[in-house]
Amino acid sequence: MPPQSATSSTVPANGDVNPYGIAFVPAGVPSFSTLKPGDVVVSNFNAQSNLQGTGTTIVKLVPNGNPVTFFEGSHLGLTTALGVLRSGFVLVGNVPTKDGKNVIAPGSLLVINPQGRLIKELKDPNLLDGPWDLAVIDMGQTAKVFVSDVLSGKVARLDLAIGANGVEVLPTSTVIASGYMHRTDPAALVVGPTGLAYDPLHDVLYVASTGDNAVFAVFGAAGASHDGGVGRMIYHDNTHLHGPLALALAPNGHLVTANGDAVNPDPQQPSEIVEFTPEGQFIAQLSVDAASGSAFGLAFGLDSKRHLQFAAVDDNTNTATVWTLRTDNP
Repeated sequence: MPPQSATSSTVPANGDVNPYGIAFVPAGVPSFSTLKPGDVVVSNFNAQSNLQGTGTTIVKLVPNGNPVTFFEGSHLGLTTALGVLRSGFVLVGNVPTKDGKNVIAPGSLLVINPQGRLIKELKDPNLLDGPWDLAVIDMGQTAKVFVSDVLSGKVARLDLAIGANGVEVLPTSTVIASGYMHRTDPAALVVGPTGLAYDPLHDVLYVASTGDNAVFAVFGAAGASHDGGVGRMIYHDNTHLHGPLALALAPNGHLVTANGDAVNPDPQQPSEIVEFTPEGQFIAQLSVDAASGSAFGLAFGLDSKRHLQFAAVDDNTNTATVWTLRTDNP
C-alpha cells in the first residue's frame, strides 16, 4: 500500500510562484502562533511576473486546496533558507534581483514573529552572503542556524539567543566551511552550496554543493570555531546526481536530495529526488515532475497527530506534495 499524499497549490493571492523552501512547524510553538504544529509552510522565490528573486511570500499549505498567506513583505526573493523555530519565530533567507537576472548582494535573513510580521533583518556580508538554505539546531532559548551562502561558496553558523521579542546573533557565530563552487547561471540564476542537513548524533553537517555535483560532510559543526574548508566529500554520483539542491536527513539515517538539473542534466532523469546513505551508496530515486528543473525544497516532519511525513515542492506546477509515510517502512 503506497503512502497517502496530498498535493496543494503554493500560489498565494498576490500570484507569487516558484516555490523554493518548505518546512514543517514543530511541536511546541506557542498557542498564540498563527502556525500550528504539523503545518507546512513554503517560501516563494518569484513574483507573479515569474522574474527570479522577486517573490515576497511565505504560505501555509491547505491540503488539496489554495494556500493561506502567512507572511508578505517587501524583501524580494525568498529562498530555500526557511525554518520554523519552537519559539514560533520563522527564519527565511532573501536573495533579491533587480530584473530577475542580476542579484542584489548580499541579501539577508529575515526574522518573522509568530503572527507573520517582520521584526528583524539579519545582515552580515561575511556570514550571510546570499542565504540559500539553512538547517537548525533548536534548543528553545538558543539555536544554532547553519546557512549556505550561495554568492560566496561558504557555510556559516549563526549562534542565536532567542527571547520573547526576537533573536540576537551571538559573537560566537562564524564561517565553518568554504571553498564550494559558486557562480551565476543564466537559467538557475546562481549556483553554489545549497542544501544543509544536520545529524545531531554524530555532530555532522552535510552540504549539497550544486556546482560540485557532490555532497560533503563537515564534522564537529556545532562547536567549530574556524573555517574547515569543504569538509569530506561523501557522495559524488554522476549517474544519479544532477545539481543537488535541498538536502534532508531521513529518519532511517539516509540522506535525501533534490536534483535541480542545472548541473550534469539527464533528460531521462528529470527533477529527481535521490536517497543515498552517508557512506555514499545510492538507494532510490523519485521524479517530482516530467519537466527538468522542477525539484527544489524538501523536508521531513510530523503532522499534528505525530505521523511521519515527507514534503517536496514542484516549482514547475507551483505545488507541493506531502506524503504521510508508513511507520513500518519510513
